[in-house]
Amino acid sequence: MDSGDGRVNRDDGRVHDQDPVRAVPAATGEAGAVTGAHLLRDVLAGAAARPVLHRGVLTSGTADQLAALTARGAQTPSACIQFVEGDRLRLYGSWGVSADWDAIADTPLEGSLGGMVVRSGGAVIVDDATADDRVPPGVVRKHGGAYLGYPVHDRLGQVLGVCCAYDLRPRAWAPEQMTAVAEAAEVATLLIGEQLARHELEQQHRFLDAVLDSLHDGVTACDAAGRVVFANERMRRLWADDPRDGSGGPGGGELGLYRALRGERVRDEPVTRPGRTRRTRHFLMDAQPILGPDASVVGAVQAMQDVTRQRRAERFRSCELAVTTALAGAPSIEAAGPRMLEAVVATLDWVHAELWMLDPPAGVLRPAARWSAPGWPSAVRVPETLAYGQGLAGRAWQVDEPLWIQDVGQPQSLVPAAEASPERLHTALAVPVHDGSEAIGVLTGFADAVEDPEDELVALMSGIAAHMGQFVERRRVEDLQRQLVRSKNEYLALIGHELRTPLTSISAYTELLREADEETLVRDGPRLIEVVERNALALREIINELLELSALDAGHADVRRTPMDLAEVVRDVVDRTRAAIGAAPVVIDADLPTELIVPGDRDRLRHIVENLLGSAIRYSPDGGHVEVSLRRAGRTAELAVSDAAADVPRDEREKLFTGRYRTSRGHDRTLPGSGLGLTLSRAVVERLHGSVELTGGDSGTTVLVRLPLDVR
Repeated sequence: MDSGDGRVNRDDGRVHDQDPVRAVPAATGEAGAVTGAHLLRDVLAGAAARPVLHRGVLTSGTADQLAALTARGAQTPSACIQFVEGDRLRLYGSWGVSADWDAIADTPLEGSLGGMVVRSGGAVIVDDATADDRVPPGVVRKHGGAYLGYPVHDRLGQVLGVCCAYDLRPRAWAPEQMTAVAEAAEVATLLIGEQLARHELEQQHRFLDAVLDSLHDGVTACDAAGRVVFANERMRRLWADDPRDGSGGPGGGELGLYRALRGERVRDEPVTRPGRTRRTRHFLMDAQPILGPDASVVGAVQAMQDVTRQRRAERFRSCELAVTTALAGAPSIEAAGPRMLEAVVATLDWVHAELWMLDPPAGVLRPAARWSAPGWPSAVRVPETLAYGQGLAGRAWQVDEPLWIQDVGQPQSLVPAAEASPERLHTALAVPVHDGSEAIGVLTGFADAVEDPEDELVALMSGIAAHMGQFVERRRVEDLQRQLVRSKNEYLALIGHELRTPLTSISAYTELLREADEETLVRDGPRLIEVVERNALALREIINELLELSALDAGHADVRRTPMDLAEVVRDVVDRTRAAIGAAPVVIDADLPTELIVPGDRDRLRHIVENLLGSAIRYSPDGGHVEVSLRRAGRTAELAVSDAAADVPRDEREKLFTGRYRTSRGHDRTLPGSGLGLTLSRAVVERLHGSVELTGGDSGTTVLVRLPLDVR
């Protein structure tokens, strides 16, 4: 403080004005120095941090004016204000000869008069810089003159910088001059404090903005008049995605703000909003008023938490449960199909779904079930069949992986015009259905809006398709088990029925031979032996076919699948049969291609053709025609053998494959054969992934054999 006689009291830390260099003694350590700290305050904790000043925080215009006032009050030609940045002093504001200030624009704390001020935390007063050895080398010592510097503090008393006056000539500083510089330092403290506060507030705003923009929730705030004054990035995106408000501004979802302005607090209230893709989005809304110092409502804030994924996950679980329930009580996949597709359509918010199942013998997909949302009865026109690679389902079958098409109405769509109406349907998804080894069907779904691919939807559809595949495989195993039991019963019935007739004949004729005299043996012996031999051969054929069926059922029979010319085999069998029947009153008509290669077992297929052709000849009346045709039909080969006998009644056709049933049209005739021909033929063809069925009409009965053309 000023003592009144031009001196400064030692009690306040200043040195007597008659000393060559009047300086505050160095403080112990560096406690007074600004070594740097964080500028950004801990917003949440409210703890004050020591600021770090830099040009980005401070502006020099006002500081230059303050430096001019400092020079005028100290009656010096030059004055400056410096701030501490790390271990250096940076120029903040200046007045006077610019060349001098350029030299000290960036000076180290160590070895400078300003550094002495910072370290001591008090004033440094120099009357003649050249007359005192303690003045560090530099501009002041080089040119001489007088120096008067006071520290600039923050509100916590820490040194932020230096306010100083400089005269090129030595001089004794008057008390009023020292007071002027000290007051200028106080003003600098206020100036820097204001700029720091403004900078801190701006940093806090940026910090809070960054925090709010990083939230997954949409946050909106309004003033007391209901005008939106803040919306984070998430909320702006929600506005842009709302088709009700194309301008991207607040829509109907801000009702929580108006309720909060009335003093209401809203917690976890469900809200639904449409999206651009027409898919409903689900939110939980929170809202509350913002109260002023007098407890009046000055605004409101609202937060929207998007729970669409959680709701969708719940619906996915419900969909999987509905599919599992539908399959559990269904006798077939076709019976369960409508309920499953209804669950899929409702879960996805789509409008149509289809289930296609593979017909292996025909090599095509056939519609097994379909479901359309209410109001969409004609959304899709379903064809009777889809070939390999045809349409969306056929293409998914071909590539054997899920297909997502954003817009089936586009020219590059994989869905033909017969399947979809481009004006109404857009996004489509197809997922193959597997039974563990190969595709057995395709599950498809359609939406009425263009949607981007979503892994969750593909995973859901794939899971449902897997359930369907497991169901089909489980039903197939159950059918095989039933067939095994039935086969055992049939074998026992065959042993008791088919074997009894030849054994009885053999036994009876053997008894006749034993009891015949010499004359009878000479006369009737050859005929009796021929009967015994014929029945023995019939017995051997039955036993061989039974053993073959047993081996096929047990999986011990070796059914080869090597490329072979089926046309050549059929042609050879037809030629041999024509030669064998000779002048018999039955005509064999054949329509065969030059070549038709299929993967199959040549010997077993030859036996099947011989069996079917022989049976057709036996059943055809005199003068009748037996027709044999072979053709390519899509991805299958079709062999048809037709006789000229009366048609087999529809309710008897499947019974002929049981191995112990003769059709009623054969009851009036004594026909040779074991009755196992169709049973054995179907067993072999099914091992080759084909099928055998009976069709008929007024002109006779046809046995139709389908075999795939490719190896699976």
